[in-house]
Amino acid sequence: MKTIVHDTNSFLLSLVILAELLVHSSPRPTPSPSLCSMFGSMIHHVEKLINSSKKLHDLTDNQLLNFVDVEHKLDGLPVIPHTAAHFRSLKVNESLSQLYVYTESFRLHAKWLKTVRENVSVPSQAAEGASIHLKHLSDLINASLDQVRAAVPESAPPSLPVVSTAFDALRFSVEISERLQVFCHWSKRVLRHLQKQSHSPPLPTLVLSRL
Repeated sequence: MKTIVHDTNSFLLSLVILAELLVHSSPRPTPSPSLCSMFGSMIHHVEKLINSSKKLHDLTDNQLLNFVDVEHKLDGLPVIPHTAAHFRSLKVNESLSQLYVYTESFRLHAKWLKTVRENVSVPSQAAEGASIHLKHLSDLINASLDQVRAAVPESAPPSLPVVSTAFDALRFSVEISERLQVFCHWSKRVLRHLQKQSHSPPLPTLVLSRL
């Protein structure tokens, strides 16, 4: 009887060892460190962009109150979704494509604003800084889309107004600043969600019970 129990335990132990060997030798889903790294770099540029966006107009909070009721004129700027349902339904390919389109729109507006401010002889360093970070962000999203084998969306050039006065340049600076900050906070939330999604779930661990 002891011999039968011993043989059974040896057989079960052999099965457990064989199962563990099969788990270790089978293909495993692995995270994409390069994609995770790119998401981290994107978040870095978004954080830098938040600082640049706040400096686009150089106005105090009290001065900004004078622009609260000013009508928005830049129809080419994207309207950012904020619903909980939107964030619950995020998918990597679709979200990266949307992020790319939004980024390109703001990049072209920031580039335009830099030229506008230079033309009316007001400082344009913040607009230039925003444009640079948006370009870096756009390039990273482009590379990420390539990595997930998704097509890079085509972006149509926005229709931009002619600006001839420093006041109009300031008004557009305020509008871009406010909407760019909304975009940055939305982007940061989306990127953190995608960064979390890009990690594979942990593999199950085999526990050898004492037989």
